[in-house]
Order: sequence, then C-alpha cells, then structure tokens
Amino acid sequence: MQARPPSTPRKIFLIATEESGDRLGAALMKVLRQRLGDGVQFSGVGGLAMTSEGITPLFPIEELSIMGFAAVVKQLPKILRLIRRTADAVLADAPDMLVIIDSPDFTHRVARRVRARNPDIPIVDYVSPSVWAWRPGRAHAMRSYVDHVLALLPFEPEEYRKLQGPPCSYVGHPLTEQFASLRPNAEEQKRRDAEPPVLLVLPGSRRSEIRHHLALFGAALGQLGKQKSFELVLPTMPHLEAMVREGIASWPVVPRLAVGETEKRAAFRVARAALAKSGTVTLELALSGIPMVTAYRVGAAEAFILRRAIRVSSVILANLVIGSEIIPEFLQEDCTPEKLAQALGEVLADTPERLRQLVAFATMDAKMSTGDQPPSVRAADIVLATMNGRPG
Repeated sequence: MQARPPSTPRKIFLIATEESGDRLGAALMKVLRQRLGDGVQFSGVGGLAMTSEGITPLFPIEELSIMGFAAVVKQLPKILRLIRRTADAVLADAPDMLVIIDSPDFTHRVARRVRARNPDIPIVDYVSPSVWAWRPGRAHAMRSYVDHVLALLPFEPEEYRKLQGPPCSYVGHPLTEQFASLRPNAEEQKRRDAEPPVLLVLPGSRRSEIRHHLALFGAALGQLGKQKSFELVLPTMPHLEAMVREGIASWPVVPRLAVGETEKRAAFRVARAALAKSGTVTLELALSGIPMVTAYRVGAAEAFILRRAIRVSSVILANLVIGSEIIPEFLQEDCTPEKLAQALGEVLADTPERLRQLVAFATMDAKMSTGDQPPSVRAADIVLATMNGRPG
C-alpha cells in the first residue's frame, strides 16, 4: 500500500451479518468517529444500527438469515456469491482496516479471500468463533488472515494462547453495560420473591430453534403446572410473534408474551427462574440473577456433526465464564418433558440447586469486568492500534 496524504480520511470496512453483530459494529463506529472525527469513512455490510451510523449496506443482511444445516446446503450458491461479492467490494475499496464481526462461516471466508489478494489490509475479528468448543484448529489457521481477535468472553484470550492463534484481547461483553436494564429495583425484587413466581420460557430467537423447542417446552411446563402454580412469560420479538402465538395455542399452560426488547427486560427483572434454549441468553439470565434450566435440540444431521465436534463438557456460556457446570443442560435425547419439569421445580423453589446458581452468578461481575472502559472503547483502541501498526 502506498502512503496516503495526511489529510486523506482513513477508510474502515466493516462486515456484520446478524443483528447482534450489527449492534456491536454500530457501537464501534460511534467510538471511532469520536476519535477520528471527519478523518474516517465507513463502508461495508450491516443492518439498521450500522446504517444509522453511516454505512450504506452492500446487501440487506436478511439475505443471510439462514439457520440449520439443510437450509445452508440449499442456499449455498447464494451464500458463496455474496462472499465473493463482499470480498471484491473490500478489495475495490482498499480500506485501511477490515473489521469482521461474528458470523465466522461468512466473514472468515471473506477475510481469507482479502488477505490472499491484498495482504496489506489489516484485519480484526470482533467476536471470536467458538474455537474452545469445536474445531480448535481454526485458531491456528486464523493467524494467516486475522491480525487481532476482540473477545467478548474473559477466558478466550488464554484459549487462543494455548491453541497458538492470533493475538486475542478481552474487550468485554456488551451485556456488562446493561446491568441497569437487567436487574430489579426494590419493587421488582418484591415481585421476583412473591407468589406465584414468574417463570420465563425462552425457546430461541430463530425460527428453526423455535420449531425444535416449542412443543417440548410446552409439554415440560404442562407437567410442572400439575405440581406448582406459576406465572408464565415468553419473551419474543415482533417478527416472531405470529409464529410463537400459533405454537403456544395448544400449550396446557399458556404464557403471556413479552414482545420486544423493552418488555423482555421488564420480564427479566421480575422473573424467579427460566427455561431457556442454550445460547447467549443464558449469559443474560445469569447476569440478571435468574436461576435456569437449559435445553437444546437440533435436527438429526446437525446433532450427528455436533456430537463429533464439541470438545467441551458444557456449551452454556455462563458455565464457561464461571468455570464450573453450575447450570443444568439437557441435550437431544436427554431433553425430555419429564427431566425438564423436575429440574425446573428445583430452581423455582428455595433449594440448594437454586442457591448454588445464585452464589455462582454473584461472581460473574468481577470475572467479566473491563474496569472503567466500555467494550466499544476497548475495541476501538485495538482497531486503531492495529490499523496504525500496519503499512498504509
């Protein structure tokens, strides 16, 4: 890369293909603009949040809202076409920095193409792929096309060191900035402690996840309802509401829907326990101080692959942060209404199992602390340091 005139704006290309990555990208862009002012130009792929910060998306990220092994195979030609198109756009733009955000099956393929054709473009990966859970060889392979990994979980830098991956820094999880909206005030704590207890049910945030879990969760809650009274609340998003309403219509205990992020957080602040699909929501629940039972079911093809790939005893993020298998998880054939109902009864009542989770959750603030710097600020510092440390 030729040296640029001092007055020329730095160009940063960002790629995020899911809503969670879009929010991370927008927060990062905001801090970078604060640091660089008019001396930065953004381009890339993102959703509504990144668009509001100044990106004109290369394509709508909804085109990549694909879940499930069979669905991916069916859409593979389209996915490969978008990968090529995105890589070509990066190379044509010749940015001073490429930031890929999560969605590794897409973003890493773009990054490899870019690095092969223009090795002078520095590349930062914001959100580590789960190298600690499966396909650990990815970490070492990433050294050839990623200059720095920005980790959301505190144990990830050590995993990269052990796996001989690229430099990795813990920048913090965005949930650590949201404690006020997750945790109850005095009145909400009274409701959390009152009878009947509020029980959250969280079958997933994607249509395929909801299909796999809705009937199972309904059956488990029906069995629990024969033993104990509770107020059932199911948080969901507006675009999933119709599907969820149709799925719960036949449940023996029909939940109240909390639609949208604001209603979801309000429900979290009064909930006593939760039945949740394994995923990021388990970290959200743990930081909210809500004991839980987790479950996960996928299609037969995905289950076959995952059984042979997973290298950790727990896939629950809160368990991994805590460093102990505190939260029970029921996977595939082990995921039955009877087992879920029994485990839920234990976390709803004042039992040693419930207390064990609450004590463990109290340690998480310290484990996930980033001091007085928000995650987006720490991330921006590393992006700028990496960009300034490469030719350009």
